[in-house]
Amino acid sequence: MVTQAPGSAPLVLARNIFHLDPAPAVYAAIREGWARQQQARFLKPDTISSRLRLIDRLSAFTGQYPWQWTPADGEAFIVHLRSGSTPIQLSTARTYEVTIALFAEYLLDVRYGWVDVCLERFGETPEPIFHEGNCVLHTVEYEGDPRRRPLDYDEIQALFDAADARPRKILGQGRKGTLTALRDAAVIKTIYAYGTRRTESSRVDLVDLRRNRKAPQFGAFGTMAVRFGKSSKGAPPKRRTVLTVPEMDWVVDVLGEWATEIRPRLAPGKHPALWVTERVGRMSPRSINEAFVTARRDAGLDEDLDLHCLRHSYITHLTEFGYPARFVQEQVGHSHAATTAIYMGVSNEYRNKLLESSLKRRLGEEWDVTA
Repeated sequence: MVTQAPGSAPLVLARNIFHLDPAPAVYAAIREGWARQQQARFLKPDTISSRLRLIDRLSAFTGQYPWQWTPADGEAFIVHLRSGSTPIQLSTARTYEVTIALFAEYLLDVRYGWVDVCLERFGETPEPIFHEGNCVLHTVEYEGDPRRRPLDYDEIQALFDAADARPRKILGQGRKGTLTALRDAAVIKTIYAYGTRRTESSRVDLVDLRRNRKAPQFGAFGTMAVRFGKSSKGAPPKRRTVLTVPEMDWVVDVLGEWATEIRPRLAPGKHPALWVTERVGRMSPRSINEAFVTARRDAGLDEDLDLHCLRHSYITHLTEFGYPARFVQEQVGHSHAATTAIYMGVSNEYRNKLLESSLKRRLGEEWDVTA
């Protein structure tokens, strides 16, 4: 018997046959093609990568390739994600189902030819995974977490007090971080005063704070230019200018102290960001979120309240201050008034005032609500 040395022809051939398995290569080509299609639509890289990760998760869950998936596989995947200690929310399930459906549409589109490739190579063809019978129906306008709500005025004050107390606490303990704690308190207050999102807040530069000739009393902080607002799919970031309102005039002192006294002590040099770090970088959205969580915990507030609730609070409180709905909508950069209305959670006192005003118009000024 003749023995063959390692690397001889039969073993090399076996390795080549193993590596010639077309399935991984076809799957990789499909993923690349779908990513390219989305790039051509100018979707954000983060959106594309998150969608690809979801497709990979489904592939790993089923142990099969996309041309082998069936509706039962998609249903089992969603059921799996709904179970366990941290089940996905309804809105998340919808997003996943829509994403998988979009991927299936690309795979089935005759203009890309993947159906023919799958039939020729594997003797199988892809099929739609989600349809009207097995996906979340859109029956209501708002499907967000009902625990997310505006903070009332007492909660806002408690949050600010907790954020203000933290620098003194750190200083008393002889630890580092007093300057960043002062910054965190200013960030939280500014987000509430202008109703900005965390990413928008992170991208604000010093030059984005400007005078408003109609409100000279606010000095250099009459407006905030938001240049990196939340964009629609395939569109560039939305821009808007947020006006400082008289009810939030206290933010002028907050920003003035930060810009002229505290920020220079971090030695930011020529860095343009309004909110800088000790390492002369731009404060990240994640760091802004952590600052809120720390203040919320110190204030003993409900753990279900998150940073975005400050935006809900801003919309609600501007409405209660009496600003027109259109003005509030423009301040927060919503394309549709219905979106702004969803964020609103005005108090019973405010609603009763509206009711009383309406009844007086109908029944006369002599009408008494207490009668």
